[in-house]
Amino acid sequence: MFHSGELAVQQRMGQADAAARVGRSIRTGIPAVAASFLAEQPMVVLGAADPAGRLWASPLTGPAGFVHAIDDATIDIDTLPETDDPLSVALAGEAEVGLIALQPQRRRRMRVNGTSAARDGGMRITTEQVYANCPKYISRRRIREMPAAGEPGPVWRGTALTPAAVAMVGAADTFFVATADGDGHADASYRGGNPGFLHVLSPTRLRWPDYRGNSMFMTLGNLAVQPRCGLLVADWSTGALLQLTGRAELVWDSSAFTTGAQCAVDFTVEEAIERPGALAVRWGPPELSPNNP
Repeated sequence: MFHSGELAVQQRMGQADAAARVGRSIRTGIPAVAASFLAEQPMVVLGAADPAGRLWASPLTGPAGFVHAIDDATIDIDTLPETDDPLSVALAGEAEVGLIALQPQRRRRMRVNGTSAARDGGMRITTEQVYANCPKYISRRRIREMPAAGEPGPVWRGTALTPAAVAMVGAADTFFVATADGDGHADASYRGGNPGFLHVLSPTRLRWPDYRGNSMFMTLGNLAVQPRCGLLVADWSTGALLQLTGRAELVWDSSAFTTGAQCAVDFTVEEAIERPGALAVRWGPPELSPNNP
């Protein structure tokens, strides 16, 4: 069920038995409650590799129902990434993908891993893993109306964070992570905490504390065997997106992370993309999770 990286991290954390119990909830198919949950969402985040093998996390948005299960092992998404999204080429064909759907107003989320193929006007995912996820660090928010389509700002690409990106990271209480195992099976996950928990160590280096969740350690397990990963940070009031790709390193020295964390992750930026106004979903102000350290 778990690959070598996940098993190694579970053992290091003393959570192997707990992971085995929680892991029984992972399904290959889509239960009815999960299908209903997906059909309610105006946004999902996908993790996948671009043609160069770099991992990115990208949002897809649409009216409720744009993501829907067509049977117990297949999900259709009625849109594709915009052309300036770093996954636009990869998701126009066949790809290994991870998907996370987050419902902040109810502090719920679910994850899907599988393979995708393009179809007319969208993509189709054949599921391999489907499971609910721990809600502990989700900030509760209301989802506001999706704004009328406007003209996004100019896209900026570079190899380091700009001052605007540094400010965006420093204000974030939510971000998404794309990882993959050694065989390329992708995963998309969520990280939450108090604003500032995603630290800017330099314009090319970030660090975040990792808090205990469901004990399966899928993200950390992937990073243990495959350091490439991608981050997605959003300004939920303006729709600005910051997408980063690079490499991560697990940090076990307790002097490097805050109280309440079990380890830290250092992320080195290889490419940064700023996309002002690109996200068509707005979230209201956060009610921070009482579980945040």
